[in-house]
Amino acid sequence: MSNLAEINWALIAPLLIVELILMVIALIDLIRIDETNGPKWVWAIVCIFISILGPVLYFIFGRRQ
Repeated sequence: MSNLAEINWALIAPLLIVELILMVIALIDLIRIDETNGPKWVWAIVCIFISILGPVLYFIFGRRQ
């Protein structure tokens, strides 16, 4: 329990917020878009489980232009 008290939340909280915002925006875009490069369910899993990098990968490689 003492390890939680030692965490510097001032540094970690903004990263968690950015991660959450990226994931929500990517998932909303994934729902609204008609076609993606690959199955939508795979991109949803990538966005949810690969933290900050997942949504970035979706926006770079998953969207069809």
